[in-house]
Amino acid sequence: MKSVLHPWQLLLLILAGWINRQEQDVIEYLRAENRVLREKLGKKRILLNDDQRRRLAVKGKILGRKMLERIATIVSPDTILRWHRELVAAKWDYSGRRKKIGCPPVSAEVVELVLRMARRKPELGLRSHPGRTVQPRTT
Repeated sequence: MKSVLHPWQLLLLILAGWINRQEQDVIEYLRAENRVLREKLGKKRILLNDDQRRRLAVKGKILGRKMLERIATIVSPDTILRWHRELVAAKWDYSGRRKKIGCPPVSAEVVELVLRMARRKPELGLRSHPGRTVQPRTT
C-alpha cells in the first residue's frame, strides 16, 4: 500500500515543525535566563511563599519526575512532588468541616463569678483543702 502525502498534510507538518522549533527556542532562552539568575543568587536559599510553591507543584506534577530532574533548578524534584502531595492531602482533609467535640469553653467572667460565690458561701459544696486556695482553671 502506497502512502502519499497530500499538499495540505505536508504544509501541516512544516507548520508543526516550525511551531515546535519556536517553542524549543523559548524554552532554551528561559533555561539560560534561569541559569543567569541562579548564578547571581549564588548559594543563597530562595524563600518561596505558599502561592509560588503551589504553582511550581502543579506545573511540576504535570511534567513528572524524569523531566523535573532535567530542568528543575531552584528546588529538587522530590521537593516539588512533596509539595504536590501535600496540596492533594490538604484538599481532601476536610478538617475545617469537622464539628468541635464537647461543650464550648466557659468565659472567664463566669468562672470568676462562680469562684467568688464559692468563696463567700462554702456550704454550696466547694470544699477547700488545707493549704490550697481555689484557683480558676485555665483552658
